[in-house]
This record gives sequence, structure tokens and C-alpha cells, in this order.
Amino acid sequence: MHATVQPPVPVLSHKDITSIVVGIILAMFLSALDQTIIATAMPTIGRDLGDADQVSWVASVYLLTATAVTPLYGKLSDIHGRRGVLLIAIVIFTLGSIACGLAPTMLTLIAARAMQGLGGGGLISLAQTIIADIIAPKERGRYQVYIATVFVSASLAGPVLGGLFTEYLHWSMIFWINLPLGIIAYYMTSNALKRLPRHERPHQLDVLGAVILMGATVALMLALSLGGTRFAWGSSQILELFAISTLFWMMFALRLAKAEEPLIPVELLANPTVCNGTLSAFFGMGTYIGMTIYMPQFFEEVLGMRAVNSGFALIPLMLGTVIGATLSGRVMIHMKHYKRLPIAGLILASVGMLALTVFESALSLFWVEVIITLVSLGLGTLLPVTTVSIQNAVLPHLMGTATGTMNFFRSLGSALIVAGFSAILLGGAAAISGGHAGHVTLEGAAATSAFRQIFAAALVGYLCSLLFLLRMDELPLRSGTEPPPPLE
Repeated sequence: MHATVQPPVPVLSHKDITSIVVGIILAMFLSALDQTIIATAMPTIGRDLGDADQVSWVASVYLLTATAVTPLYGKLSDIHGRRGVLLIAIVIFTLGSIACGLAPTMLTLIAARAMQGLGGGGLISLAQTIIADIIAPKERGRYQVYIATVFVSASLAGPVLGGLFTEYLHWSMIFWINLPLGIIAYYMTSNALKRLPRHERPHQLDVLGAVILMGATVALMLALSLGGTRFAWGSSQILELFAISTLFWMMFALRLAKAEEPLIPVELLANPTVCNGTLSAFFGMGTYIGMTIYMPQFFEEVLGMRAVNSGFALIPLMLGTVIGATLSGRVMIHMKHYKRLPIAGLILASVGMLALTVFESALSLFWVEVIITLVSLGLGTLLPVTTVSIQNAVLPHLMGTATGTMNFFRSLGSALIVAGFSAILLGGAAAISGGHAGHVTLEGAAATSAFRQIFAAALVGYLCSLLFLLRMDELPLRSGTEPPPPLE
């Protein structure tokens, strides 16, 4: 593909930028909140709808559909522009929320959550892409902290709001709250994004490639969500899903090579900055998500904390990420070698995980909190650097595709690594029960052993993230006055 020189990004006033950023941050908060607010309401939903066995799908189907459509939103925004595609995503998400609030049965609720995911899958990656459209790479790092803050706020506020709505109002309120938020987000983004610079060029949407990619993703995530819970990992059902996913992935690779304009351009995947940055985020973010999910269980089963206190004990893990992202974003503005800080951060995170692996049973709560704070601080430094570096390495008309691809693999990495951690715990529970363990509850030496293995796996994850970050090219960050580099 021969690159054409793009005009410089139009200079927007501070008021314009603020208006756009606030609007898209609210849209992103919708998606982030909906992934956490459901957790505390799920037992009540299962009882009220009389189908507790299927209630886990209320959470997992959202992640499944949102992950599957993320690359498609990126490509569509490159073809048709960010504003229209983002507004469509908000509308789909809001309509899905209304359907969830009205759902009379578990089956209809699960279907409505799938619809929510079809909208939510575009909100986060499109928000990051729009920030890239209006802010030069050299200044963009400072704005990435807003994205980290959104996720942390949703992680902290979601379970609390979900519990309050469920206990004092009705569980359906966790979905109805999206209606006013969605309307506000639509209104704010609709007006603000009219001033957004446009970079789209004529493209062809590879519909067949999109269908194949969604098939591969859905089959893989079904296997990961059902494996070890509904079915044993070695069961015929799970093996068949993995086989179907593998077949689809092979078909997608063939489609990338043969299609005139594939869903994800081959030049994009061959770009060393995009490839290594995406893989670094894949392992780093995936490992971090796994830690946020299983650390509360560690607090309860190894350190003997109550469930309510384990949630508060997780706060340092959340806040450290925001602090690290803020520091890294600021450093990118002033340092030529901006990779040095996240390299040091990932080394710090790896040392922290090594300490947890080796000294886990001997550490007090205080030292565990200190270590996970340092781990999250180190991981937080990675997030702005990988995002901005990937966007800095591509042309504006490929920005949506590159950002969507990065977010797709981040979500896929989270699913894979969480499934791996789950398999470790399930293996420990099965070992002491003499068979398959559907519900994981470990105590004493069994819990200590299982979590030591999880911490060792997390150490490997952070080291892999560090390896790919070291391999990622450190291109000079553009100030916005020169054209972006062509893909090589």
C-alpha cells in the first residue's frame, strides 16, 4: 500500500478538545461500568428469574460479543468516520440495556446482554481512536490517564452500585441507569464530534473476513468460559470448540493473505511497532486482569479475610495502575527514550510477582499490599506507551483498525490468561476432591500451593510483556506538524 501524505491534524481549541474528551470518556465509562456492575447482582438475578444455573452467561456473553466485534468497529470507523460509528455503538448499547431491564426470563436477558456487547465492543476502542485523531502522539500520553481512570472508577464503583441497586431498589436498575447515561453520552458526542477532523479514505469492508474472525473468537471464548466449569477441559465439547476455533483462525489467516483488502491489513500486522506493542499489551493487560479477578480469592482463602474486606484490599492494585499510567503519560511528553520507564515498570512488576511466588505464605497483609501496589504501578506505565506507540506508527486512515486490533487482542489475552488462572485453581480443587471441581474453594496448604502457581504464571506473563516491549521499535513521537510514517 502506497501511503499518501495526509494534511496535518487541525488545531482545535482547548475548549473543543475538552468537549470531545468528556463526551467520549462518558461513552467509554458506559462500557467499562457494565462489565463490573453486574457482579454483585448476579445471585439475585438467578433467584428472581428462576435459573441460577445459567446466570454466569449474563456476564460472559457480554464479553464474548464485545470482543468479537471490536476489530469490526475499528475498520468501520476508518471507512465511515468516527462520529457516526460511535453514535451507532451508543444506540445499540442503550437499546440492549433497555432490553435487559425489561427481560422477563433468563434466556431473554442473556440475549439482551449479547446485544449490549455488540454496542459496548466499540465504545472503548473508538474513544481511544478519537483521542488519537485530535491530539498529537507527543501530547497524547497525558490523555491516556483518563482511560485508565475510567477503568479504575468503573472497577470500584460498579460492584458498589450494583449491590445498592439490587438491595434497595431492583436489579434491573443496573441496566436502566444506562438509559440516562446513554442519552447524555449520545448528545455530548454527537455535538462535540462534529468538529472532529476526518481521515477516512475509500475502503472495502471484508465482510467474509469479519464473519470468520467473529466465528474464531466466539468459539474460542465459549471454550474458555465453559472449560473447567460446565465441562472438563478434556471433554469432547471443549475439544470440539477449540478445534472449530483453530479451523476458523486458519481460515482467517488464509483470508488475510488472499483478500484484496483484508479486515486487518497484512502491512499492519507486519509493522514491528504494532505487532510487538500489541503482544506486550496482550500479556501485560491480560495478566493484570487475571490478578484483579483472583486476588480477592487469595485474600479470603489464604489470608482469611472477609469478602467485604477483600474488595477494599484490592484498591491498591487499582490505584497503582492509574498512578503508573499518569507518570508514564507525563514522561512521554519530555523523554526521547520513552520506553525506559515501562521497561523499568515491568521489571518492578516481575520482581513483585517473584516475591509473591517465593514468600507468599510468609507475607503479612501489609507486605502483600505493598507488593501489589508496586506491581500495578509498574504495569500502569505500560498502558499509555503501547497505545500511543501503536497509533504513532500508522497512518490516520488506519488508526481505527490499529486501535481496534490492539483492543481485540487485549481482550482476548485477558480471556486466555483468566482461563489459565482458573484452570490452576480448578486443578487444585480437583486434586483434593478426587475429581472434577465445578466450584473452587481451597483452604490451607492447597490454597497456598494453587496461588503460588498463579503468581508464578503471572510472573511469566509480565516477563513476556517485557520481552515484546523490548522488541518494539521506539519511533520518535510526532508533534502533529509532520505526516505519520508509512507502513513498511
